[in-house]
Amino acid sequence: MKKMLHIAPEPILSQIFNRADFIEYLSADLSNPNAMVNFDLTDIPYADNSFDVIYCSHVLEHIPDDRQAMRELRRVMTPNGWAILLVPITAEKTFEDSSVTSPEERERLFGQHDHVRRYGPDYVNRLQECGFRVSVETIPEQHDEQQRDYFGLRWNHKIYFCQKGDVI
Repeated sequence: MKKMLHIAPEPILSQIFNRADFIEYLSADLSNPNAMVNFDLTDIPYADNSFDVIYCSHVLEHIPDDRQAMRELRRVMTPNGWAILLVPITAEKTFEDSSVTSPEERERLFGQHDHVRRYGPDYVNRLQECGFRVSVETIPEQHDEQQRDYFGLRWNHKIYFCQKGDVI
């Protein structure tokens, strides 16, 4: 049985993961009442090495201290565990400006009113700086156009597969 932490649970994935008999499933979110627990990702209230699998999709671009959230995700992952940590890559280089606080200006600069940055391909470097070994998979290249459409994959979608690296 694998212990899984699912951050900001998407309803359809939550149903699938929760029904799997080989997963001890926990969904979490900052404030979503449909999540099983609520907490701040920069201060996860679980012990070191608690989860074998972590799935976090399109969350880190909302968190002012994304590196602290990354360190926390790494901390609660077991030594042989793994995580998929997805973010939208919408810039040539990661851009953030903490002085931008208005929803209108955030939408203009970061693409959404509640985003605090745009990530670039250097996202991998941030993950590595926080102690992850990262492999990047371009899943759409592995499927034909019909399969990509069925799964909602686009030409530039990347999967960031993370494992614990050396101790930081």
